[in-house]
Amino acid sequence: MSKEILSLEPKAIWENFYSLTQIPRPSKHEDEIQAFMVKFGEDLGLETIKDEVGNIIIKKPATPGMEDRMGVIMQGHLDMVPQKNSDTEHDFEKDPIETFVDGEWLTANGTTLGADNGMGVAAAMAVLQATDMVHGPVEALFTSDEETGMTGAFGLQPGVLDGDILLNMDSEDEGELYVGCAGGIDANVTFKNKLTDTPKETAAFKLNMKGLKGGHSGMEIILGRGNSNKLLFRFLKHAAKNFGLRLSSVDGGSLRNAIPRESFAVVTIPERYTEKFLAGVAEYEAIYKAELSAVEPDLAFFAEPTEAPKTVFKNKSQKNLIDAIYACPNGVIRMSDAMPGLVETSNNLARVYSDDKKIIIQSLMRSSVNSAKEDLAEMLTSVFTLAGAKIVLEGEYPGWKPNMDSPILKTMQEVYNNKYGKIPEIKAIHAGLECGLLGANYPHWDMISFGPTIRFPHSPDEKVKIDTVQKFWDFTVETLKNVPVK
Repeated sequence: MSKEILSLEPKAIWENFYSLTQIPRPSKHEDEIQAFMVKFGEDLGLETIKDEVGNIIIKKPATPGMEDRMGVIMQGHLDMVPQKNSDTEHDFEKDPIETFVDGEWLTANGTTLGADNGMGVAAAMAVLQATDMVHGPVEALFTSDEETGMTGAFGLQPGVLDGDILLNMDSEDEGELYVGCAGGIDANVTFKNKLTDTPKETAAFKLNMKGLKGGHSGMEIILGRGNSNKLLFRFLKHAAKNFGLRLSSVDGGSLRNAIPRESFAVVTIPERYTEKFLAGVAEYEAIYKAELSAVEPDLAFFAEPTEAPKTVFKNKSQKNLIDAIYACPNGVIRMSDAMPGLVETSNNLARVYSDDKKIIIQSLMRSSVNSAKEDLAEMLTSVFTLAGAKIVLEGEYPGWKPNMDSPILKTMQEVYNNKYGKIPEIKAIHAGLECGLLGANYPHWDMISFGPTIRFPHSPDEKVKIDTVQKFWDFTVETLKNVPVK
């Protein structure tokens, strides 16, 4: 199925994207893709640099007659989010991505596709390969570990790149130009896990919250999808209060930048409450389906008998954890006043899991307003501190402030209008593009973000609309041809 890509147009992009799908490249496991990109640049005879944090920089001179144009940096990130359905067998560190054409879309078989940001990387590769394009000096910046820490953007040193314009190719709606993005901060919460022997005469069950869509915790937080951790703990609070539920272990969500789709817990209840407990599970599944029917049609919440665990959480530990998760803010906190339809501030309660010694909660807060981001961080700090947990805030990165007087914005609007007969929409994005960080070391850069249409990134439903890739490529070619003179 995967080789269907090779018959798609424009071949200049799809052939490179196919190559990327064949190289495992989850975040933090990028040695192989970095080596591939170094060889790619060197085989083209171009100046190729790998820096200390794994960024790959490839420089291509201007075509004849274009030497006086402003230099352009085409930027994308090499890593991808490794998400799969629970019934899909796939090792993201070893296996290639299996893709297939589904009508107007290209998608993957039960896993993330890697179009985020493989499409942008493939387009920059195509520009570097091209022998028939007209362009000024171009540089490709392929950053490392964007999805889990923005390591490459944080570590990029000043003075390495020569260009004046940054084309970030990591947006996901063709026909839109992005001029700003949200900043973010990670919250890492730790509870000490105090255990006790499982009570006698109990029945044990594994609770399963499954079938949610998940998705990108910035782009799709506005859609109001279910958060599997919040839904699971909502029931745990009810069942602890009404059926004497005891929690033995929990494993919910996966990555902090993905809305959690699946959460699981092993629990016990007094045997006498078994019938009421199972009726409660069915009742809550019906409640969740009624509340989320428009956005989560495949939601499933059920209990299955399991072997009784040896230990359960002590009552106080269990109560503190359940109350804290129940109280933790999640989803859209505030919409933007400056740009209608844009989320200003949000939180994604992404990960909750336990072992014999501790319980870990991971959350990602985003905001385009720094003071609002700091306020939300204090809110989470208050919730979890009151519950007796330790919270550490880290990985903070800045937002990207829009510049509506941008020369490259004006150029790209004119190019798009001339080519397609309409002015592209100008937007900001509630996601952590690298532009804010990159611009800190290169404050003179004029920056724009754009790309083809991608849906459901960070989830196994990720897909890219095939015809928009051609438009994205043609737009890129025309933009490079019309870059302003220095």
